[in-house]
Amino acid sequence: MSRISVIIDTDPGVDDAAAIMLALGSPEIDLRGVTVVAGNVGLQASVANACRIVALAGRRDVPVLVGAALPLVGKQAFGKYAHIGNFPDDLMPNTDYEPATLSAVRFIAEQARAAAADGRGITICAIGPLTNIALALRLHPDVARGIESIVIMGGAFTALGHRTPFAEYNIMADPHAAEIVWGSGVPVVLLPLDVTLQALFVEQDFAAMEAHGSPCGIALAGLLRRFDRSDLKRYGRPGGPIHDAMTVAWLLQPELFSGSHCAIGVTLYGPTAGQTWADLHGKTEQRPNACVMTHVDQAGYRRLVVERIARLGATPRPTTPIREFHA
Repeated sequence: MSRISVIIDTDPGVDDAAAIMLALGSPEIDLRGVTVVAGNVGLQASVANACRIVALAGRRDVPVLVGAALPLVGKQAFGKYAHIGNFPDDLMPNTDYEPATLSAVRFIAEQARAAAADGRGITICAIGPLTNIALALRLHPDVARGIESIVIMGGAFTALGHRTPFAEYNIMADPHAAEIVWGSGVPVVLLPLDVTLQALFVEQDFAAMEAHGSPCGIALAGLLRRFDRSDLKRYGRPGGPIHDAMTVAWLLQPELFSGSHCAIGVTLYGPTAGQTWADLHGKTEQRPNACVMTHVDQAGYRRLVVERIARLGATPRPTTPIREFHA
């Protein structure tokens, strides 16, 4: 089986934990490293949380690397749950696993160069502000040749924002980085709020994550319960999204998604800084620079996330079916 070489660039974050666990629980993916950027929480807590996730999964062979503490321009804007800081010890155990000494930006550059030299590409799942990736592309011009694609959870179009009325958090936190990445010529796949909000996870999913005794499944279910992301008024139905894991799910089962190639861009300044736009209907003459996902098979996505994480690191036991998932 040909495995997909992946770097996850992240700011953990509960959703980020789900994405990392999904990658670690999927044999199709060769996770080369977890590069960390400040975002949902400050850089120190983001790094500590990434180390906890990797250690809990029993994968200390996967390096965690420290990246940017600030956006390219302006002040840091933290996520909604920035006050959490480190994951609670009772849900995600502390660890002595420490990050590597190599910087995240240098790691991305070296991995991309090695991939280009070997005639292959590396894929980056970008699930935080895009600062690390933008720096790697800007400081090392030859890096782009080794990146097969950048799969981004970010942006919002008809769904509007969730950190501000206008903007999705990952893009709002560093819009200048987004502009660099989207203009780099590297193939971009974008999973905006418009698609991530289509799949909502409920208590049935959390119970299924725990069904096989997986430490990761138990931890993630606990985090999702404690930091509830349901919003009945906005979504019109029970449950909450797991945004970031969609990037990994797209790599594993792209048939669950549909979308189109189009031009995308971002507002850099003013009261709507971070607001994204997409020319989904060809109203401009701008060349497409991204493949924007617009629909997801909700049941299929939930099933994939739950099944893989429920068995990650679980003690082998007689096979039992995961409950059916319904839209």
